[in-house]
Amino acid sequence: MSVRRRRPQRSPGQDHSRTSTPSPSPSRSSSISSLSSSSSPSIQALRCPPQGTESERKLKLATIHKALTADPVDVAALRKLAISKGGLLTDDVRRKAWPKLLNVNLFDVPYKKGVKLESHRDYHQVVLDVNRSLKRFPKGMRDDQREALQGQLVDVIVRVLMENEQLHYYQGYHDICVTFLLVVGKEAAFALVHKLSTHHLRDFMDSTMDRTRHMLNYLLPIIKKANVELYDFMERSEVGTVFALAWLITWYGHVLNDFRSVVRLYDFFLACHPLMPVYLAAAIVLYRQEEVLACECDMAFVHSLLSKIPGNLPMEYLVSQAGDLFVQYPPAEMAKEARLQYKLSTSMSKHPDFELETLYQRPDKVLQHMSSRINGAAGTPTTTDSQTGSRSSGVIKLAVWAISAGIGAAALAVLNTAGEYW
Repeated sequence: MSVRRRRPQRSPGQDHSRTSTPSPSPSRSSSISSLSSSSSPSIQALRCPPQGTESERKLKLATIHKALTADPVDVAALRKLAISKGGLLTDDVRRKAWPKLLNVNLFDVPYKKGVKLESHRDYHQVVLDVNRSLKRFPKGMRDDQREALQGQLVDVIVRVLMENEQLHYYQGYHDICVTFLLVVGKEAAFALVHKLSTHHLRDFMDSTMDRTRHMLNYLLPIIKKANVELYDFMERSEVGTVFALAWLITWYGHVLNDFRSVVRLYDFFLACHPLMPVYLAAAIVLYRQEEVLACECDMAFVHSLLSKIPGNLPMEYLVSQAGDLFVQYPPAEMAKEARLQYKLSTSMSKHPDFELETLYQRPDKVLQHMSSRINGAAGTPTTTDSQTGSRSSGVIKLAVWAISAGIGAAALAVLNTAGEYW
């Protein structure tokens, strides 16, 4: 029997205790082959770059600007920058970079007006959830400002659902949508969430939780590969994976109190494979292994411990760890280990095509000019035959590379360039 959508359990207050400490870290210069062939049963801690100077920050911002203004946009470089230490640095940069990571043209957003939101089947549930989401808005915000944003959030969510009748709202979806609303504004949030909902979040938006459970089923096999002792303990406790459900389906927006940490993770997730939030969950559990192993081997005790994410987690270190886990134990390999059917996941099976589609975007300056031309003279061609031919050739070459590589450009970027930027 199918399991209906259920609200993820709200985590109690944050647990600030931590007994485990990261082990000494080898250099980031390890190659893919040596990393993959490591015989160590536990994940190797990798060194995070030192805190960056102002000059390094300016250099990174300049590099991001260069990637955004290249024609076509240098999406591969943008992914590296979003993954590397510090992510995209500022919300102003995110407003420009997030659309490129999702292949969204903000100058052509089909935002319909005059739609009766109240007629949608999930409207009232959305309103209830949004009204309960006070902690997701900045502290000290005036009530009238917050209420206006809550109205915009309802508008964004319901319009996305109305545009895609096959999508089903789940409680926790609003935690993702409010992050985009606060960073990029209403209309851009609609466009980005619309694309995200049909790609990275697609498995969560079925009428049942079957595909969501399928994604969560990768968690324990990853932990088993990295640390057999920890895996055996968790198996004996019968804790399962439900403790990480809210992490996954809200992209950690529901369980992290620090907004800066949330948007940093969104930089990372938008640049990576849809399963990366699960790899981050594995990195968090592995980081807390000493606490877990010191806990009573009982489902209730272990679940209570793991479901509370401490507020002092070293986020950059964990992002680095998640990327390393992805490189060492890629999803296709883990599917075999867990006897999972990789193709059951719509988000994962569609991701290679999605990555290809992002590679031939025009910079905003060109898109804005094209939009002005189209509005001024309908029917004006915007793509030449030579551009089309070049684009097709590039797609074919990249498709061959993607099939042979198997782990994706995002994972390679984690390994090879995380130390280049702070």
